[in-house]
Amino acid sequence: MIHSRLTQERYQRREDAAAKRYKRHVDAAAKLVIIAVIVLTGVGLWKTSDKRGQKLLAVVRHCTAVMGTDCSIAATVEPGRRAYAEKFLRRAEAALRNAEALLSTWLDDSELGRFNAAAADRHVPLPAESLHVLHTAHDAFMQTNGAFDVTCRPIIELWRTAPRRGAVPTRAELDRARTESNWDLIRLTDSGAVKLADTVRVDLGGIAKGYAIEQAADVLRRAELAGGLVEVGGDIVCFGRPPSGESWKVDIKDPFDAGRLARLRLPNGGAVCTSGNYARFSQLAGRRYSHIIDPRTGQPADVTHSATVVAADAVTADIWATALSVLGPAGFDLMPHGVEAMTVTGTKDDPKIHCTPGFRRLMKKPTMTTISTPRRYEEE
Repeated sequence: MIHSRLTQERYQRREDAAAKRYKRHVDAAAKLVIIAVIVLTGVGLWKTSDKRGQKLLAVVRHCTAVMGTDCSIAATVEPGRRAYAEKFLRRAEAALRNAEALLSTWLDDSELGRFNAAAADRHVPLPAESLHVLHTAHDAFMQTNGAFDVTCRPIIELWRTAPRRGAVPTRAELDRARTESNWDLIRLTDSGAVKLADTVRVDLGGIAKGYAIEQAADVLRRAELAGGLVEVGGDIVCFGRPPSGESWKVDIKDPFDAGRLARLRLPNGGAVCTSGNYARFSQLAGRRYSHIIDPRTGQPADVTHSATVVAADAVTADIWATALSVLGPAGFDLMPHGVEAMTVTGTKDDPKIHCTPGFRRLMKKPTMTTISTPRRYEEE
């Protein structure tokens, strides 16, 4: 259900504001990161049959201006249940937009937007959902040894404004931004949070989308559909049976070219998220800088060109896709059990694909042939 304070009028205003704000920050090409084959058809309704000859109906709802990008929500149902599926697709979209209203830090009237604007030593009440995401983000900060850090927004803003200023941030500016906002300056309570300095600001870009996708997928799961899929900006959750009755198929974009790097087959569904430096970047003095920042150094994370993670839920996949963009394949050893990943490093002429054996088992042979794996996985 949409948050009680979100009237339809405010709902539309927020969509318009989101489209304008995110246009500066999100490249439309990001949607090409990974896309399920079901969505590539571009149609809203079709029929197919599984291996047993049972006819299935796939219904797709396309949405715009969701977290600054487009999304597709799909349901697989038996014939005669189209109206039922469409009802839950609408509810799933509402769940996406509600999550954005709670967690977006680029909307001033979101719950987290108000936290960022709050003065020091003032308790800011937050809904249970927002608190849960903040606690999860703090846990991820610890698990990734600081490579995933939602408190580094002042550093992100320095790099985002660098092209307008005509200069990269100085070491002194980055150090000051790091001391102005960090986890030591945030106190979480049972009902909200307190900033210990006016300068503290969070950016949930590495977790909010995963949370929103998971909320929408939960709506579809509770509807007891034959299968379902939620895709936002290329990040995906799928479950149950696809329309074909076979495995869900997800394409991973080649970070160096316009083609496909690999295709994943997910017989049991799951979440797939990718982060990369090829779709969103800033350019200054002829050099490209990734939009992904290493919170530990304050510098753009340019070594890993893309990181794709498969996990049971989109929050975990989203977090680790961001963290591995910073850590590279060395971060594989930090990942929890059941999380599989692939990173692409090197250059266009000499690419390196690093993947866990579990990830490799999910895909066909990639178009790039150089593959290496960490020692921990070689010993399996």
